[in-house]
Amino acid sequence: MEGKVWKFGDDVDTDAVIPGRFLVLNTPEELAAHAFEGVRPDFAESVKENDIIVAGSNFGCGSSREHAPLALKGTKIGCVIAKSFARIFFRNAINIGVPLLECADTDSIDENDKLKVDISTGVIENLSKGEKYQATPLPDFVREIVNAGGLIEYTRKIID
Repeated sequence: MEGKVWKFGDDVDTDAVIPGRFLVLNTPEELAAHAFEGVRPDFAESVKENDIIVAGSNFGCGSSREHAPLALKGTKIGCVIAKSFARIFFRNAINIGVPLLECADTDSIDENDKLKVDISTGVIENLSKGEKYQATPLPDFVREIVNAGGLIEYTRKIID
């Protein structure tokens, strides 16, 4: 996948991803319209399919609600790359079908850089800078869950 970078820092919590007042919304598309509304008001209107969120450490900290990864899924981002993820957010995102990669080199990536990401190998090419970074690739079975669109779709696929 290739996309433009939206850069965030450390400790991006789930309330920053989707403010609590929007938890009454149910679909990924409804939630996406308010993604990062409090911290990046232009995000929901400007994000394009396959754009990539790049962040520092502890992305997705805070509450354990699934609304945050649902909102990201609704934006149709390509993936989230961070130095590390909050454990419950990581699990929720995979279960919902949002691809995540952990990469120590996120400080080298800037806002609006264009990246090419190979989820299966974890290779990230910064097309804007001519650099490559190595993320920790997702294990095959986890990638199968993400590729299926989440745990529910993956389960449907294997029991059919």
